[in-house]
Amino acid sequence: MAHHAERVAKIIERELSTILLMEAKNNLLKYVSITKVVTTKDLSVATIWFIVRGDEAEKKATTLALEQAKGFLRSELSHRLDVRKTPELRFKLDESLAYGEKIDQILKGLK
Repeated sequence: MAHHAERVAKIIERELSTILLMEAKNNLLKYVSITKVVTTKDLSVATIWFIVRGDEAEKKATTLALEQAKGFLRSELSHRLDVRKTPELRFKLDESLAYGEKIDQILKGLK
């Protein structure tokens, strides 16, 4: 079962990236990169981590745009996934890249 959830998560990651790039009406969503998708074992929820370049205002605007597009994105995924019920989508901004860059700047400052 866990293997099935991982496989579905990978498909969601690939398909959602394509949908955002090719079919999203909001231009903000074209600059979203999906970094990771984790589904619950029963596939009822998919947590999607994403990154977006820009300042805090742009990140907030993009997060809001993703929340507003949830219904559309879930509907598009339902046509592409071979599952009975399409998971609920939960979006989380992936801060790991920014954190890594901050650590890198601190280390460069020590030299």
